[in-house]
Amino acid sequence: MNELDIRSFVDALQQGKLSAEKAVERLRNLPYEDLGFAKIDHHRPLRSGYPEVVFARGKTPQQVAEIVRGMLRAKASHNILVTRADAKVFGVIRRLLRNHKREKSAAEFHELSGTIAIERDRTVRGKGLILIVTAGTSDIPVAEEALVTAQIMGNRAEAVYDVGVAGLHRLLEHRQKLTEARVIICVAGMEGALPSVVAGMVAAPVIAVPTSTGYGSSFGGMTALLAMLNSCSSNVSVVNIDNGFGAGCVASVINRL
Repeated sequence: MNELDIRSFVDALQQGKLSAEKAVERLRNLPYEDLGFAKIDHHRPLRSGYPEVVFARGKTPQQVAEIVRGMLRAKASHNILVTRADAKVFGVIRRLLRNHKREKSAAEFHELSGTIAIERDRTVRGKGLILIVTAGTSDIPVAEEALVTAQIMGNRAEAVYDVGVAGLHRLLEHRQKLTEARVIICVAGMEGALPSVVAGMVAAPVIAVPTSTGYGSSFGGMTALLAMLNSCSSNVSVVNIDNGFGAGCVASVINRL
C-alpha cells in the first residue's frame, strides 16, 4: 500500500464508498501479513517508495505463488517483481493470475535473468535515464535483472551490451548516451575494469556490478569485485557479485531524488 493507495482509501471512507467493516478488514494485515512461512511487508511501499520483491531461489513454486497471491489480495496497485525464478515458478504464477478474477495484469517472464514482472502501474517516477552497460555478452543476465528492476520501479531504463575494455571503440560510440544518463549501472566480469573507464567519462554516479563471469583466477567474481572496490574513479560504488537487482534498486532510489 503506497501513498496514493492510502489517499484513495481515506477518500473512499470519507465519501461513504467504503464501509467501516470493509475498511477494518483491509487494514487488518498492515503492516505485514503472516503466512506462516513468510511475512509479506505490505507497509514497505509507504515507507520506502517501492514494494517488497520476492526472491524465488530457495522457495518452492507454491510458496512464491502464495506470496504473490497475498500481494494481490492486498488490493494495492503497485507492481510485483520476482527475482531468480525459473519456468516452473513462472507457470504457477501465470495460472494464479489467470484464476484471479480482479487481476487484469499479466506476468512477463524474462528468462535470461530469471525475473518475473507483473506490471500494474506504468507511472514513470524517475527523473532521468538509467543506463545499464555491460562489458560482455555473458554479463547480460545480470544486466537484465538490473534493467527489469529499474523499469518495474518506475524508471526510464535502457541497456547497451558488449562494450568492454577489449574494444573501447565500441564504448565510445555510445558517448552521447552515457552523458545523458542520470545514473549508470556498469556490469562486468573478468578483470572488472569497465566501471572505472565509464566513470572517468561521466559526471553521473556509476553503480558497478561484478559478475561471476571469467576463468579460474576470477574466483567466481571476486577478482572483478576487488578491482571495482579499488577503482580510481571516485564516482563508482559497488554492489555484490551478480546482484543486478540491488543495482537496479539503488539506481531507482538515486533517480527519484
